[in-house]
Amino acid sequence: MMMMIDEEQQALLKRASEERELIFHRYSLGLDPNNEVDPWENPTYEIYHITDKYGFMHDSRLPDTRDSHEVQRTKIELERDKKWMKMLANWNSHHEKLRKRVFKGIPDRMRWPAWKKLLNVDELMISNRDTYQRMLDLSRKYSTEVRQIDSDVNRQFRDNLAYRERYSVKQVSLFNVLNAYSVYNPELGYCQGMACVAAVLLLYMQEEEAFWALNTLIVDKKYAMHGLFIEGFPKLTRFLEHHDRIMSKIMRKLHQHFIKHNVDAILYSIKWFFVVFVERIPFSLSLRVWDIFLLEGDRVITAMAITILYLHKNELLRLKDMDSIIEYLQVKLHKNFGYNDDYVVEALERVMKKLKDLKLDVPPPAKVNEFPTKPLGEFIEADIEKKIGRRRSEYTDTEKQVINDVILRQEQNAIEVQSNVSYETSECATGDAYSMKTYQSITSLATSPAISSSSLYSNGFIVTNIPISNLSASSHSTTTITSTTETTTSATSFHIVSTAINIANADSTNSTITKWTCNVNDLHDDLQQQQLNGDDTLYQKCENNNRDINGDEDVCKQIKHVREAERDIVNVSDHDDEELSVENTRL
Repeated sequence: MMMMIDEEQQALLKRASEERELIFHRYSLGLDPNNEVDPWENPTYEIYHITDKYGFMHDSRLPDTRDSHEVQRTKIELERDKKWMKMLANWNSHHEKLRKRVFKGIPDRMRWPAWKKLLNVDELMISNRDTYQRMLDLSRKYSTEVRQIDSDVNRQFRDNLAYRERYSVKQVSLFNVLNAYSVYNPELGYCQGMACVAAVLLLYMQEEEAFWALNTLIVDKKYAMHGLFIEGFPKLTRFLEHHDRIMSKIMRKLHQHFIKHNVDAILYSIKWFFVVFVERIPFSLSLRVWDIFLLEGDRVITAMAITILYLHKNELLRLKDMDSIIEYLQVKLHKNFGYNDDYVVEALERVMKKLKDLKLDVPPPAKVNEFPTKPLGEFIEADIEKKIGRRRSEYTDTEKQVINDVILRQEQNAIEVQSNVSYETSECATGDAYSMKTYQSITSLATSPAISSSSLYSNGFIVTNIPISNLSASSHSTTTITSTTETTTSATSFHIVSTAINIANADSTNSTITKWTCNVNDLHDDLQQQQLNGDDTLYQKCENNNRDINGDEDVCKQIKHVREAERDIVNVSDHDDEELSVENTRL
């Protein structure tokens, strides 16, 4: 039996080795006419009318002549090239002038030397001479990531001239860099996001330069992308939690809007954090963000995420379902961001300053697992299972923890969604004080075994037990409804419900109870929608409602009191984004 297993393993190892050698052989041939290229791998060559300065093709027509603005921009860029050449000759990474010029944008012709300086590439190449070639040679014999890397290279930037043709020079370089690094950092190996990062670097660097630049981005604590790409994605989890924390503090209205429509940050921000916004915003703008990222480090990612949401807050608030929100953030902004690059970078700089003032510019410190724990460049041969490429039948402990973290985030969001179940979901047509939909939502939350009052309290929520008697003909004599909400809102909601209960207790007829519960519900809607901007129609509505119940003046007084209480709460807590709109930080 053992002999048969050994023979089977040997056969699989041989097949994996042959496959790896075949893939490497195709890349070594490159654009040789004898190289085998499947017909589907190369796009059909159409006539494109315009190719932008970065090499990306667009199906639109170039203007016949350059306008005066373009001519002026060209002159300015040439002058800035001269300034950057002088600055690069006398490089000082801590000079304030460097920071100002980076925020203005590194001229595209200067990105190659500037990025190399910022990432310390030349020094790394000198101190690690021949290391890259040694890693590349080892990867040809032992890399276990070849198949996945080959697939990702075939997908990366295929609308760019540099990567458009299969086995082009840049495709070969990308393949080599990723395979060599998977051997150089065996603890990390390869993760799909690395292909996009390396591809951007290769647009401005040679092959070995891009290898060492990628290494700096992964292992240097200033960027620390190792924690993003390692199994379990610990840095992504940490940054997502910090992103939610910022949203809840300074963009509460949009945060609640996302929660209401089940839009978790992980749905729209993966490429924001993994590849520094490439393919989620226009490429010219993403390069500007990369310039600042290479200078300032990963706190730029946090600030840029908030900047995007802040600039597009109004449009996002108008979208009423998860699919349209995600499409807007993932697709539409990439095609048309709506603001020019200079304006966005100015906004980003102000957001960075404000987050620093609020001590929110950096997330909590990283844990040990976000950094390499094994020496780099020391070859470690993979086990047989990994060499064969056999899939595991069970999740690892790290993968299980990631799944549990995602589930926990979803449960917490569900709690917050339920906490915002307000009277706007009530339906008076049912004849009950609460619509069945609202009642089921609240009671299912209250009876869930996974949720306790202590857990709700620890997450910033409170639990209010409200006895409601004789709400409808179909209800029991006494019903207890557990309602969860944020503390400030809960006080107001409790007051409104208590007012409705008082009205109900004052009248024994179910029809009057139902009508007045609905009236209070409608009032709460109006309070939310009109945000208490001194609109006298609310008081008029009180007068109308007063007449509806045969002149009971006490009711109108109680509702007026609710209105005043709501105004106090709103003035304190519903000043959405005030922190981003104070003096000298207005966007």
